Amino acid sequence: MALPKFSKGNNSFSHELKERVYQYFEDNKIASTGNAELYFKAIFLPLLYIGTYVHIVFFTPPTLWALLECAFLGLVVAAIGFNIMHDGGHGSFSTKPWLNRIAFFSLNLLGGSAFMWNMKHNVIHHAYTNIDGLDDDIDAKPFLRMAPTQPKLGMHKYQHIYFWFLYCLLYMFWVFFTDYKKYFRKKVGDIALKKMSTQDHIIFWASKAFFYSYIIVFPIIKFGFFPWLAGFLALALTGGFVLSIVFQLAHTVEDASFPVPDALTQKLDDEWTVHQLKTTANFATNNKIINWYVGGLNFQVEHHLFPKISHVHYPAISKIVKKTCEEFGVGYIEYPKMVNAIASHVAHLKMVGNA
Repeated sequence: MALPKFSKGNNSFSHELKERVYQYFEDNKIASTGNAELYFKAIFLPLLYIGTYVHIVFFTPPTLWALLECAFLGLVVAAIGFNIMHDGGHGSFSTKPWLNRIAFFSLNLLGGSAFMWNMKHNVIHHAYTNIDGLDDDIDAKPFLRMAPTQPKLGMHKYQHIYFWFLYCLLYMFWVFFTDYKKYFRKKVGDIALKKMSTQDHIIFWASKAFFYSYIIVFPIIKFGFFPWLAGFLALALTGGFVLSIVFQLAHTVEDASFPVPDALTQKLDDEWTVHQLKTTANFATNNKIINWYVGGLNFQVEHHLFPKISHVHYPAISKIVKKTCEEFGVGYIEYPKMVNAIASHVAHLKMVGNA
């Protein structure tokens, strides 16, 4: 499909919002990138991942305990993605580009591809949030119907029941299938990939080989196929569900919009800033444990408006964003608790599955 164009709208709101947010950093004389809190996570979480892996593989705890540790490893995988990789990919981890690249490259060490993620997430999802046919995050066809404009199948009537299981498969689907689909099709959905350099190709294949060697080959040699399979499933299913639910609570909820461009002009009704506010939701912003674990992705509104600002600053700037939205009469979607957001997500799936 042709890329839609955002309305010019009333730019006074966007201008004022940016002025106020960046004035906050100037007044407090702080950088908008990461701080000591983020750098602690960047040391602690990888060490936790390596330590847990070493304990499972080299010290071999009893079966039940080993499976629990594998599931815990899945939680750590998600935490590294939320906190380190995500900020690195947006260039908000550090003022130093090489540190951002290292943080972003953590995705490759966990089985993904930074190159593919940059195109899928940074380039497409952040620009065309919740636009069916462009935003890959709402494309789970034919298994799920995420948007009202997507084809409806009979099984979608029950998607609010079976989606729990499908979300668990995300991590395996990601590292074993979707990266390769994008690589060989040279597309994310219908949008062409940026041309890959020789270095990009080498990094893609070398990092996949490294991941498979330490997460599949070595454990199978040491323990055998079925013990490895049980442990890997515990890791992958846990990590997959956590990754899925956190990202979906930000956009596929009852109050979020799914804008459709005009068929003739391909123009959208709203300017980009208002579009982001209509398609994005916050949840559990007062829960410090959730906020720490998900790397501020419960402040999705602030993240989508200011992706170049590190997540450690979202609690502070959210007050500015919310106040500005109130003054200009612009909507601000927020669920007080994670359970409220999950309930809204289930209700959304039920609604579009039965529409």
